Amino acid sequence: MSKGTERRLAAILAGDVAGYSRLMGEDEATTLDALRHLRRELLGPAIADHRGTLVKSMGDGWLVEFASAADGVNCAIQVQEALADHELIKLRVGLHVGDVTFEDEDIYGDGVNIAARLQDLSAPGAIVISDTARRSIDGKMAADFNDLGPQELKNIDEPVIAYGWGMSEITDRTDVLALPEKPSIAVLPFDNMSNDPDQEYFADGMTEDIITALSHLRWLFVIARNSTFAYKGRAIDIKRVGSDLGVRYVLEGSVRKAGQRVRVTAQLIEADTGNHIWAERYDRDLVDIFDLQDELTQAICAQVDTELEDREREQARARPTEDLGAWEFYQRGMWYFHKYNAEDFANARGCIEQAISLDPNFSLAHAALSYWITHNKFNSWVVPQKNDDELTLRAARRAVVIDDKEPFAHCVLARAHAFRNELDAALSETERALELNPNLAAAHFVMAWVCVWTDQGQKAVEAANQALRLSPNDPTVWALESWKGHGYWIRGKSEEALIYFTKATRGAQASPLPHLGRAAALVDLGRLPEATAAISRALECNPESSVLKTRRMMAAARHSRKNDYLLNLRNAGLPEE
Repeated sequence: MSKGTERRLAAILAGDVAGYSRLMGEDEATTLDALRHLRRELLGPAIADHRGTLVKSMGDGWLVEFASAADGVNCAIQVQEALADHELIKLRVGLHVGDVTFEDEDIYGDGVNIAARLQDLSAPGAIVISDTARRSIDGKMAADFNDLGPQELKNIDEPVIAYGWGMSEITDRTDVLALPEKPSIAVLPFDNMSNDPDQEYFADGMTEDIITALSHLRWLFVIARNSTFAYKGRAIDIKRVGSDLGVRYVLEGSVRKAGQRVRVTAQLIEADTGNHIWAERYDRDLVDIFDLQDELTQAICAQVDTELEDREREQARARPTEDLGAWEFYQRGMWYFHKYNAEDFANARGCIEQAISLDPNFSLAHAALSYWITHNKFNSWVVPQKNDDELTLRAARRAVVIDDKEPFAHCVLARAHAFRNELDAALSETERALELNPNLAAAHFVMAWVCVWTDQGQKAVEAANQALRLSPNDPTVWALESWKGHGYWIRGKSEEALIYFTKATRGAQASPLPHLGRAAALVDLGRLPEATAAISRALECNPESSVLKTRRMMAAARHSRKNDYLLNLRNAGLPEE
């Protein structure tokens, strides 16, 4: 260790002024005067009273070292209570106990980084501490802190369990999704108000049709179905939904179907204010369901943006089929599909095939059949039929032939080509899908996959990020994090890759792939015992995992690190066969 460098365990407090830039913009002189008073009359004496050392001052922020967590917590509480009634200054505070390195009058290390990230989670006037810090204080003091749960902190590999004083949940995170430049909307699952619970698929299908129609509009940013349906059956806070999904507008509604009559209510809400912009009720005969969908879509579009182009208006109005029975079977099939369990997934295929039998020219139904087969390859919930490999490509091609302007059909065809290791064809079809619908999260997913295989690591990361932005609550988030990990890894960025492989392992239900990726990255970083542990987790997920099977899976991969990947897995202990 060089002269002037010291490493030790310490309690680190990070604090800053909430809304500092805004305060300076509104009244710089008054803000600076208040800060000077804070440092001189409150912060400095409180630090001294609790045996703290001011390590660094950064204008509106401070790093303070304490000999114990108790000293740091007591100091923070004293300061926050003194500022409780201050009309201008509110502090955010984070505290962690960990290893830190002192060098040349500065301070580094995870202890500092975690304290700073916890500060980012703090509400104005509150304190957020780590589980490590909480275990270092007495029980009476610890009881004043509410459990905020595990938090994923930027550039920190493992989640940190956080506790809050003066707050009961994370409500004002600094990593909240920024609003897109163009109008943005999330369509929440319409409530089924029918007495028959079997009509749930009808309400879900109506919602999905509206999402699909809106997503065809290139000027509009539309959150994917998989993320909005995460709110199904839950009590909804519209402002929280807008914040979680990063959208300006939220559409919610209900469907009541009785015999051959249907009533749909819908309301468009401005997320950040909760203001109702528009609401309407529609009573129609069921045979007019497509006209009803058109009418709803047009009304929403008119409220969100009056500059809707005629060409895109017509694209949004396109009917998927003239056969109402086929449409109902298709919607019922997709309802089963999106339940993501083995029993319902098996039922989905029968409904989709029934839709095709009723209307052989129903493009979306053919695409759904191919999509179902490729998903079944991933989860192995249903024993595949003898001709499924050939049917995957044939059904997708049929969907495109029927409707060359259906983006989902091109996306599914891209998946079919990717499963056959026909990467150039997969890339071309994905690009076509995104040309037709830039909001199609599933197409961005395929783009990430194909770009990893074709040695386009940066583009893979960008595609995965866009898919995550369009569908933040998607059930396949773990797979997208894994593709991001691969995107970094093939570029030689193993530390970044490890972060995303680790995140993927937390979301994957039973897939060994994120664990294998994590093992490969850990070997690169010289952390062999951890890599061996990752291989053990992969084998728990699938005891048949091997170097040979991984080589076959990667047969079409063109990236230069393919052999490195296999060698790392072998060195970490993955069985050869």
